[in-house]
Amino acid sequence: MACIRKRRGKHVVDYRDATGRRRWVTCETRRQAENVLGEVLRESRQPTRSAIDTEVTVRDYAGRWLRVIRGSVKPKTLTSYDYLLREHVIPAFGHVKVRLLHRGGVKAFLGDKLGSGLSQNTVRLIHSALRAMLNAAVDDGVIVGNPADRLGRSMRLVASKTARQERIKAFTREQIEIFLAASRTTAAREYPLFLFLARTGARLGEALALQQDDVDVSRREVRIDRSISDGLISSPKSGHGRTVDLSAQLSAELARLHAQNKAAKLRRGWKTLPPWVFPSDAGTPLDHSKVAKAFKRVLKAAGLPPHHSPHSLRHSFASLLLQQGESPAYVQRQLGHASIQLTVDTYGKWLPMGNKAAVDRLDGEPSGSKAVAEGASGILDDTSSCDETSEET
Repeated sequence: MACIRKRRGKHVVDYRDATGRRRWVTCETRRQAENVLGEVLRESRQPTRSAIDTEVTVRDYAGRWLRVIRGSVKPKTLTSYDYLLREHVIPAFGHVKVRLLHRGGVKAFLGDKLGSGLSQNTVRLIHSALRAMLNAAVDDGVIVGNPADRLGRSMRLVASKTARQERIKAFTREQIEIFLAASRTTAAREYPLFLFLARTGARLGEALALQQDDVDVSRREVRIDRSISDGLISSPKSGHGRTVDLSAQLSAELARLHAQNKAAKLRRGWKTLPPWVFPSDAGTPLDHSKVAKAFKRVLKAAGLPPHHSPHSLRHSFASLLLQQGESPAYVQRQLGHASIQLTVDTYGKWLPMGNKAAVDRLDGEPSGSKAVAEGASGILDDTSSCDETSEET
């Protein structure tokens, strides 16, 4: 029977877990103890058998979890999880058994991180890593419920849709054309790449990993199946590939670039033509940092705001398509977003808010409108006659 006991000025939740083992959780306040009691009662109705030792500490479980996910997440993600757990979570909870973690303690931990001066985004990432690890602990049967769930929004670690949209730096249509014109002279080598980013909405890593076999100029399509980051090639951020439409201008530019690379093969010392659409002089994919520097040079030459980055070309692609009335579903597919909701939440402020032609179409066919108008005219005439009769009377 689960209950709350008062002991030495503190509140102790005394209960038996899903495996029948007796447990105690010590809380500072009665309210915190009641929250813990509510959680354990809910969990006690879901019997489970743990795949690993239920006495495992956070430190030991974190190490095990990182080893298990090594082959299923991108290296950059694994490195981030390892750092966040090692630098923040383990110093606070390393000695604590995973099954003894409770929502109040996790919430207090995140609150302390915010109070220590860490940015909201950093604390959001810490929470994300901890939540992901504890989700695995639920799957392994170490705990029944994740005490880190739903804390992101309640603690405002996740920015609102409006705040996210305001942070997006997108070019206007005029600025895009000014930027591309400036890049022809200031960064001619990178111009085809910048045009590709502006006309497809691809991420920079996806564009740099693009290979010749991915491009079909005749069908004006390109297949995005990989991305490159820190020299390592992996799947796109969404985890799967997508097919993106090419504009007529971009198709012609990619055909010209391919012919140019073939002509430069001997001059650059290539034994075979590199597979990359945007190769360096060494025949390798262009370097992220060098592209970023070229982008900044073009911004300066074009007199455009310096806060923009290559990712602004992706934002511009999406915002301009939506402004001209294209379907959010089409934009979602081009960008490779996991859902249309993500597209609308990210770029919703660029959606046209008024469309009188749409409501006009509810009026029906012109013939019907004419009949209604004639009927209305007759009613007005009759009303006029009645008024005149009334005046004579």
